[in-house]
Amino acid sequence: MIWGKRGFQFTILMILAFIWGSSFILMKIGLKSFSPEQAGALRILLASLVLLPISLKQLKNLQRKDLKSLLIAGFIGSFFPAFLFMKAETQIDSSLAGMLNSLTPVFTLLVGLLFHKTVFKWMQITGLSLGLLGATGLILAGEGFQFGTVNGYAFYIVLATCFYAISINQIKAKLPHLTGIQVTSLSFLFIGPVALIYLLTTDLAPALSSPGWPIHLLALATLGMVGTALAMLLMNSLIRHSSAVAASSVTYVIPIFAILWGVLDGEKVTLLHLT
Repeated sequence: MIWGKRGFQFTILMILAFIWGSSFILMKIGLKSFSPEQAGALRILLASLVLLPISLKQLKNLQRKDLKSLLIAGFIGSFFPAFLFMKAETQIDSSLAGMLNSLTPVFTLLVGLLFHKTVFKWMQITGLSLGLLGATGLILAGEGFQFGTVNGYAFYIVLATCFYAISINQIKAKLPHLTGIQVTSLSFLFIGPVALIYLLTTDLAPALSSPGWPIHLLALATLGMVGTALAMLLMNSLIRHSSAVAASSVTYVIPIFAILWGVLDGEKVTLLHLT
């Protein structure tokens, strides 16, 4: 039974790593026609529409005591990070974005220790400290990986990973009685309309007159439906069956796929980035 549980967790981790590792290149493609704000809103809106049939069925399970945690899971765990990553990728490569995303377990542990009295092992502290050190090096590296300058747009991703950490801990601590499907579908029920309203305040005319915009929209649609809706269903299910830090450790595998897609797209990845 233990091996069955571990096998389930490992399988979900690998699927998530591939999906989210591929998400960064999809963001890059979508941004060729759409602004970061439009791309972020489209990502959330399309994910919400895919989940809508499930969300409506799950309304009967919505309880007032869960409302705060579901709003945190929706807005802090998905809505704001979608915009932050889009903004970051206007100035940094998709492969670097994938690497910096591995800060999530660091902040997940910190948030757990500070606010949820998470039990930890010193080996976890050591490993996460090394991850933090590596991420700090990436942030401090400028063009051509020369130290002395700071890549300011990397801090959008740092903030996004902090948000992920808050959401993961909140779900683990406050919503263990809900399934991954219930958490995801109900949380997206709140953020979908907000994304639609925000999208309608933007000027879509320039994007829709851009060459190749249907392909770029298709990339965002794939990002929303697979990289967001399906991925969050899997992630929230994983959180329910493992610790918050263990669930967030998927971000350590994501860079492998993000780097592969980046290299295929002609991005420059050096040995210094990998170390």
